Amino acid sequence: MDNRNHEGIGSVSRRELLKGVAAGAALVGLGIGGKPLAAEEKAAGPPLKGRIKQAGCPGVFGKATFEEKCQMCKQLGLHGIDLVGSKDWPTLKKYGLICTMCPGGGGFNRKENHEGALAGLRKNIEAAAEAGFPNVIVMSGNRAGLADDTGAENCVEGLKKIAAFAEEKKITVCMELLNSKRNHKDYQCDRTAWGADVCKRVGSPRIKLLYDIYHMQVQEGDVIATIRENIQYIGHFHTAGVPGRNEIDDTQELYYPAIMRAIADLKFEGYVAHEYGPKKDPTESLKKAIAICDV
Repeated sequence: MDNRNHEGIGSVSRRELLKGVAAGAALVGLGIGGKPLAAEEKAAGPPLKGRIKQAGCPGVFGKATFEEKCQMCKQLGLHGIDLVGSKDWPTLKKYGLICTMCPGGGGFNRKENHEGALAGLRKNIEAAAEAGFPNVIVMSGNRAGLADDTGAENCVEGLKKIAAFAEEKKITVCMELLNSKRNHKDYQCDRTAWGADVCKRVGSPRIKLLYDIYHMQVQEGDVIATIRENIQYIGHFHTAGVPGRNEIDDTQELYYPAIMRAIADLKFEGYVAHEYGPKKDPTESLKKAIAICDV
């Protein structure tokens, strides 16, 4: 999960205005933000195979409004959007979509953070369950001098305190794997083996990992074999291109069709959410990403 700030509206250059016009035209081409075109179904593409249940993170949609993002999801066959605040959940439901990964909590690698982290996580689990959404995200926290074995023990202790409640509410708590090599310096849950060990020791089917394919390619590589070896501990996936966290096309080193086939062949029932930063037209990039992953 990479936090991206939304730009405010200020003075607009001619170039920015032209970019905005182009983006608006792309949305209208999907029947979004204007009168639907006769070629709407063609723009949405053929029906998906559906072996991979796909979703999007907010950034892949560009600068569309949230309602336009929901309309794009519906047109393109996505199941929902990750990391959406509760104020926008009614709009998701309006379009028959879900929040595929709800906000949760963090800082489980330090005992002094547990009380606050668990209180917030409990509220977020309750909210997700009430809304009928499947997952909430949690983070380990940074090392800051904390040994990996101690951080793991603390995460296990904290997550055990919420596991029964998550099971009761049928919500999967997913700790995200992030790379500490380039993007999240000092983050502790930066290796699949470390995260899987935490999940194994907690011993709950509702405590799993968010396996971010971009981050784990940067940190450790060997993506397909690692996924196969740890699929029982993975509850959710994120995609992005390496290097640069850009589109998942042929400009980058990961071959997503093979990765998606491996995930589908493992009978994975969770969601794969796109979380790249589009450098091209967001609508066309997303259509291409969906097609690439529809194996």
